[in-house]
Amino acid sequence: MPSKRVGGKPTSSDVAKAAGVSRSAVSFAFNNPHRISSATRERILSVAGELGYTPSPLAKMLQSGATHSIGVLLPQKLAQVLENPYYARFLMGVGQVCDQEGYTLLLSPPLQDSVLRAIPVAAADGFIVCGLQTEGAEVAELERRGVPFVLIDSDHYENAPSVEVDDRGGAREVTRYLLELGHRRLAVLSIDPGPVTGGRRGPLGRRLAGIADALATAGLGMDDVALAEVPVSRTEGYRAARELMAREPRPTAILALSDVLAYGAVDALHELGLDVPGAVSVTGFDDLAESAWFRPRLTTVRQAIVTKGRTAADFLISAIRGEDQHPRQVLGTTLIVRDSTAKPVM
Repeated sequence: MPSKRVGGKPTSSDVAKAAGVSRSAVSFAFNNPHRISSATRERILSVAGELGYTPSPLAKMLQSGATHSIGVLLPQKLAQVLENPYYARFLMGVGQVCDQEGYTLLLSPPLQDSVLRAIPVAAADGFIVCGLQTEGAEVAELERRGVPFVLIDSDHYENAPSVEVDDRGGAREVTRYLLELGHRRLAVLSIDPGPVTGGRRGPLGRRLAGIADALATAGLGMDDVALAEVPVSRTEGYRAARELMAREPRPTAILALSDVLAYGAVDALHELGLDVPGAVSVTGFDDLAESAWFRPRLTTVRQAIVTKGRTAADFLISAIRGEDQHPRQVLGTTLIVRDSTAKPVM
């Protein structure tokens, strides 16, 4: 029986010596078993087990040039991402494909407030790029490095796969619904574009355009609505809603561009003693799981968040395997009418 090394982890050299083979044969046993006989491989694996030897993941990565990891480049700090239930649903979809295909998942938030700085230190075979603009330095850097990537919630790009939802159509539909109820004093609780995403572009720009589309049919424009732009968190939704309700004339409906912001708005309205929807209607965008049992149950625009994550991961793994056809997938949206909206009290 081979003896275990004293004072340290066993190495491939120890396995080779005990099994009476070369170090190359040990490497083949773990990484390229077809290059040695099954009997030799079984002997090497048996000796490795007795010695307690396992190959180094880093060594395997350096040898193959592959990490078997998918990276997700995030436009916000990790704490902000983890606070937002949207990302939990999105990453669930990505994770389902990772589990199915044998990949691990690496989250890469901005490094020193820069997504560009995060790219060189993220050890991944490819990246899902969330919410960045196609002409940005990040996309150019990924192309320069020859790294496969998929764009999520960006403008369409001919040189890479992309996944988005019909943000404009969804925002148009929910705004039209409020207008048909009779609301004319609308407030829009919008997402702060921040320094990374390139301003009112991508999903945010499309949602605002959809709102403008619906307003135009009623003879109104964006100048006729109150607008607040805040980071996506329940606390910020609460703060912004209090400020919006202090304006004159007071809005009869708050159209939030995320469910999380809508939750905060309802918190603020309840604290102000205003009934929802009796005094003020509130809508969201996403249809997170909580929206169906939130009180009042939230009227919102449903997007297929988990499906978006699965589609992005499928596209990326195809690209990593060299099967990429630069597909573009636009997922539909659905207006979900619940209890947080009603006709305005005149």
